[in-house]
Amino acid sequence: MTTLGLVAIAAALLIGLGALGTAIGFGLLGGRFLESVARQPELAPQLQTKMFLLAGLLDAVPMIGVAMGLYFIFANPFVG
Repeated sequence: MTTLGLVAIAAALLIGLGALGTAIGFGLLGGRFLESVARQPELAPQLQTKMFLLAGLLDAVPMIGVAMGLYFIFANPFVG
C-alpha cells in the first residue's frame, strides 16, 4: 500500500469514529436530559441551558476530526 492510500484510510477512520463517538454522546446527553427533566420539571430551563452548552462542545469533536482529515488528505505532510 502506498502512503497516500494509508492516509486516506486514516482520514476515513478519523472522521467516521469521531462521528460515531459524537452520536453516542448526543444520545446519552439527550437521554439523561429527559430523565432529569422528568424527575424535576422545575429545573428544566437550567438543565436545558447546560445541555445546549455541552451539545455545542460535543459537536466540536467531529468538526476537528474533519479538519484534521482534510488536512491529511490535501496538505499531506507524509508525502515528500
